[in-house]
Amino acid sequence: MIRLTPDVLELIDRALAEDNTSNDLTTSAIIPTELNAHGIIRSNEDGVVAGAEISIAVFNRVDPHILTKEVLKDGAALTPGSTIARVSGKAASILTAERVALNFLQRMSGIATATYHCVKAIEGSKATIVDTRKTVPGLRSLDKRAVRAGGGINHRMDLADCVLIKDN
Repeated sequence: MIRLTPDVLELIDRALAEDNTSNDLTTSAIIPTELNAHGIIRSNEDGVVAGAEISIAVFNRVDPHILTKEVLKDGAALTPGSTIARVSGKAASILTAERVALNFLQRMSGIATATYHCVKAIEGSKATIVDTRKTVPGLRSLDKRAVRAGGGINHRMDLADCVLIKDN
C-alpha cells in the first residue's frame, strides 16, 4: 500500500469541496440516511489500472465508516468487467463520493494505459518512455504515479530535481 501523502489528501479534499459533497441535494432528497449499499468499481475496457487507492481514499474521506477493498493494484491489467475495488456502507455516502473517486481513477488509469501502449510500442529497443513536468497544476504527483503504473519512468518532479538546459 502506498502511503497517501498530505498533499494527495489535500488534493482529495479540494476535489470534494469543489464538488460540494457536503451539500449533495439529490442524494439528501431521495436516499434514506439509514439505507446501506454495496458497490463494485469495474472496468469498461482494456487498460491499466492506476489510482485505485486514491479513489478508495475519496470514499473514506467522505465517510470513514465506508468499508473498502482494493482488488487490483496500480499497474494491473484491465479487461472489460475487471473488478478494481469494492465499497459498502451508507448509500448516501457512497453516492456522494462516487463521481470524485471515479474522476481520479479514470484520469490516472487513462494515463497509465496510454503510457503502457507507448512502452509496448518501443519494446525490444533501447529507448525508454520518460514523462515531463507538463502536467495539470496540482495533479503532478498523481500523473507521475500513473506513468509509473503504466511502465514509464519519471524524469523530474520539479525544477530542483536536476539541471536541464534546453533551447527555448
